Amino acid sequence: MVDAMRDRMSRDPALMALRRSTAEHPFGTIKAWMGATHFRMRRLKHVRTEMAFHVLAYNMKRMIALIGVRGLLAAIPA
Repeated sequence: MVDAMRDRMSRDPALMALRRSTAEHPFGTIKAWMGATHFRMRRLKHVRTEMAFHVLAYNMKRMIALIGVRGLLAAIPA
């Protein structure tokens, strides 16, 4: 399975660029936004909330990049 995927990707180098534009590893991006691995808040309750906000912001930014602001607003139930 892995060999077939590697062969397919090597035949069409544009596939990797397409993959990178639509899928990324979110944790590296979120950690960079946070300043590597540092949370500003203390205590688990507050850290959970801070992390939830980071993930929400990441997801919103990613969806805006993929479908645009209008598409995101249309997808949100009124």
